[in-house]
Amino acid sequence: MKDILANKHVRKATSFVKARPVASAFIIAALAGTAWFAYTKAFAAGTETKYVLGTVTKGTVVASVSASGQVSASDQLDLKPQVSGTVVYVGVAPGQKVSAGTLIAELDATEAQKTVRDAQTNLESAQIALEKLQEPASALTMTQAQNALSDAKDSLAQSYASSVTDVTNTFLDLPDIVTNLDGILENDDARKNGQKNEEFYADAIGNYDLRAPVFEATAYNDYVAAKQAYDAAFSEYQALGSSPSNDAVEKALDDSYAAAQLTAKALKSADAFIQLYADTCSARSIAPSPTATAALTNLSAYTTKMNSHLSSLLSDKTALTQGEHDVVEKQQSLDATKAGADALDIQSAQLSVTKAQNALQDAKSALADYYVTAPFSGTIAAVNVKEYDSASSGTAVATLITSQRIAELSLDEVDAAKVHVGDKATLTFDAIDGLSLTGQVAQIDTIGTVSQGVVSYDVKIGFDSQDDRIKPGMTVNAAIITAAHQDVLAVPSSAIKTQNGQSFVSAFVPPINDTGASASQGVASKTAPQQIPVETGISDDTNTEITSGLTEGEQIVVRTVSAAVAQTAAKSSAPSLFGGSGGGMRGGMRVGGGG
Repeated sequence: MKDILANKHVRKATSFVKARPVASAFIIAALAGTAWFAYTKAFAAGTETKYVLGTVTKGTVVASVSASGQVSASDQLDLKPQVSGTVVYVGVAPGQKVSAGTLIAELDATEAQKTVRDAQTNLESAQIALEKLQEPASALTMTQAQNALSDAKDSLAQSYASSVTDVTNTFLDLPDIVTNLDGILENDDARKNGQKNEEFYADAIGNYDLRAPVFEATAYNDYVAAKQAYDAAFSEYQALGSSPSNDAVEKALDDSYAAAQLTAKALKSADAFIQLYADTCSARSIAPSPTATAALTNLSAYTTKMNSHLSSLLSDKTALTQGEHDVVEKQQSLDATKAGADALDIQSAQLSVTKAQNALQDAKSALADYYVTAPFSGTIAAVNVKEYDSASSGTAVATLITSQRIAELSLDEVDAAKVHVGDKATLTFDAIDGLSLTGQVAQIDTIGTVSQGVVSYDVKIGFDSQDDRIKPGMTVNAAIITAAHQDVLAVPSSAIKTQNGQSFVSAFVPPINDTGASASQGVASKTAPQQIPVETGISDDTNTEITSGLTEGEQIVVRTVSAAVAQTAAKSSAPSLFGGSGGGMRGGMRVGGGG
């Protein structure tokens, strides 16, 4: 019947096409255009890389390992310590009935106890540090911060006053020194036939020392530079007035120091030039000009004065720089004291407390390995050690007979390293739907079994409760809880990547605003996310603990949908001209043909 109806529709369509070819072509073209528009739109959207976003949350992360085994047919259990050491206590005798938790034997735990004490001390120290951060600043602390700022400002004001004094003292000497330097080099002397002093000195020894023109030019150029710097500095000095601003003092100090430097350099050049003249005259038994001799004496005195001024001015510059730094630092310290502890500092201190708590828990777990206790009630069948014997982790210190059901299973070496005696476990059974019991690890073999290069360790788990439906030999599935951290930062495990041994998550900086419904499907971004290094803790099936690097509520990239994957999805979902999703003409209309 369906085939008859289909053939009927095909014949009608064929008749329509033959009768109205132009209209049919128009309809087909319109359908094709619509399909192509939908396809290109889906394809363009699918070629963008998209990011599925999430946030850092606080919660509980429970790490566990899973394994399968059988319900044991034996009611006998060897009790073994998890460490090696000297037996210091034996608390049972053969035939004695014991309850769960009864101490069977104790090994020397001196070092383990010390580790616990140290971890406890570190935790208390971390808690005190956190409490101090969270406490508001005391009145004494506030007063001390205010006084420190006031002292820094007073010291800076004294440095400005000292700078003004030293600039003034410099200009008590500098005008005379510059003027006399001009006289030493430039002034005419009638006894030298109208020549300037410098020209006379150079001409007098020019035939004996070829360096004379070079020394002359250096002395002259250095003097010109010193004179220009002096004129600029003198203008700044005159503008100081009786109550100069700090900026004016700094400008006058800088210009005075520069002028003093150049003047000292000009004095040195002039001294070298005239000294060359005097030395050359002496070597040739020529009497030097008395003016030159007097000039050398004056230059030496001027140089001593300028060096003293340079030292004072440089000290002032250093004091102002340090004083301004101190004021800024003390102001920041006061502001920080008023504001209280920084949020990041508090978070860091809280993380330190969490780490210290975890370290203490680990130390206590290690200490518990030195005590052999009955995992459940039963009767002691044998005691194999006495006080002061040495016991290893493979030594059975006693044998317990019990009516308790025991699950026997095997763990690989990676999982076995995470499991400890006393760890809680959840047990399920293939043969009994809906049954879930709790238990705890009663024994872990310390010597593994090697099979085809794979090392495995036998583990026995005692049931916390009984069920008559459970039979020896039944398959049992165990999820052993190895660690549980409460109130910790956690992110989806898919968000964490590792490169060169460093774990990191990706995040947009600044965060993307669109984190609503579209975030679950992925959002597109023109900028790539940044990598944020993190330190991780334990993980469960879906989440991983973050010990540092992130804060609660921070936006992160949970998963990236690459452009290639999106493009493939877009192609597969592109509409077909004849119905369906890109799958050819299946189920579409055929033009022509017969039933």
